[in-house]
Amino acid sequence: TGWGATGSWLVEASQPGWQLPSAPPSGGAACWVDAQGGEVPSGAVPGGFDNEQVYVGRASHEGALIPGKVVPSHGVCYVPWGGQEHGKTEYQVLTGCEAAWIPAAGGALPEGALSSGESEDGEPLFVGRAAHEGTMTVGKVQPSHSVCYIPYGGQELAYQEYEVLVAK
Repeated sequence: TGWGATGSWLVEASQPGWQLPSAPPSGGAACWVDAQGGEVPSGAVPGGFDNEQVYVGRASHEGALIPGKVVPSHGVCYVPWGGQEHGKTEYQVLTGCEAAWIPAAGGALPEGALSSGESEDGEPLFVGRAAHEGTMTVGKVQPSHSVCYIPYGGQELAYQEYEVLVAK
């Protein structure tokens, strides 16, 4: 299913002796938790570092749902959009999963990349990060643009080489 999909699952046993698993996988399940004003819920996924631990977040902006970085001491989730960094006091934080960061470049996405938002045009967006001026900064991978955009210092910066979040 894609982001925003709704509906119900009907699972039928197709082979004798087949059963639904009794417990979820040990890695947990990715979940986006509403937060605001610098809140970081329990189980938040660390995304990088910029004088403090930053976390994987996302926020709404201009009709899009955009992955970005939650900086607790700033009280916001920063998202990159339209050439600028935008601080949002209301946002969501990724929780409940084991995250792996896989190197990628040129808009490529590794298998298992977690769809984490959507552009104003309906394109799926993914969590990415890049090293910048001694930080590791979380942003968005927009495959059609062939880059990872990070919010930093008031700007939206594009990186051809980056890492993509894969949730286990």
